[in-house]
Amino acid sequence: MLLRAGEIGFPFAPQEVFGRPGLLVLEVGFGDARFTAGLAKLHPEWNILGAEVSAGSVVRALKRMRREGIENVRLFHGQAGFALRNLVPRGGLYRVYANFPDPWPKSKHQQNRLLQRGFFQRLSTRLQDGGALLLTTDHQEYWEFAQQEAKATSLFRVEAPLVPEFHLSTKYALKWKEAGRNFYHAVFTKEAEDKEPWPPLARYPMPHAVLSGKMPKIENFQKVVVPFEGGHAILLEAVASLGGEGYYFLAHIEEQDLTQDVLLEVRPSANGIYAGIGRFGAPLSAGGVRASVKWLVEWLETKGLQVIQRSY
Repeated sequence: MLLRAGEIGFPFAPQEVFGRPGLLVLEVGFGDARFTAGLAKLHPEWNILGAEVSAGSVVRALKRMRREGIENVRLFHGQAGFALRNLVPRGGLYRVYANFPDPWPKSKHQQNRLLQRGFFQRLSTRLQDGGALLLTTDHQEYWEFAQQEAKATSLFRVEAPLVPEFHLSTKYALKWKEAGRNFYHAVFTKEAEDKEPWPPLARYPMPHAVLSGKMPKIENFQKVVVPFEGGHAILLEAVASLGGEGYYFLAHIEEQDLTQDVLLEVRPSANGIYAGIGRFGAPLSAGGVRASVKWLVEWLETKGLQVIQRSY
């Protein structure tokens, strides 16, 4: 039920992931998943993919699905923009639900909003003909902003009907309903498709290198920022392994709707000194991981090691 980006194909095959055919539906930011569970029961014929950035919410949602015996839901821990572009096959999506997305109300933060022009352009390539996104929010300015952004693409028919009562069954809707807040609803129906195909993020075999020489002694490691096309990686710290024979490097990587904290490792191997990405946490081997390993290998070369074999 829990999908990991490093363990599934791009895009995934819905029938294999869900174990059956069915209309594919994406929910953006499912929170405590009570709406997700209700939707799954209301439409047992749908295959529902939920995307959520909060690890705590993912755990609570997983427990809810198991407790309520729901089998037509799959949960992805990550950003909705990433799931849309990389997991969903072209033209494979029937509907998207965005209930109370973060409005990022400050003007300097508006570039962080999900429902803006670029997202709608990508969405048009993943929705089937006539597919739609349904937005429910308590933030009028964001509601108006999303409509303007969608209309600017000329790819969607935009309507603003009354909020369906079922959409007000989320945790925040129930709380804000008691507080007397107003709610706003919009439906964005695909009418055309963006010319840019928006292909999934490129991924690579696990990058690594084998080097010869003596393992360096690292006594003081300073934070390093590694820029690359489409993002940057920050190598935060280096720590010795428990056996004292090698080192782990913590890297924070941001690229194209993907944020990862990964471990790089330097350790003795049968053929020399191995330097590469650790498998802890099922990392996704995209451009940021490759750039991080490349920097690490070049850094080791400055410490006197020589590359025997390189794979990145």
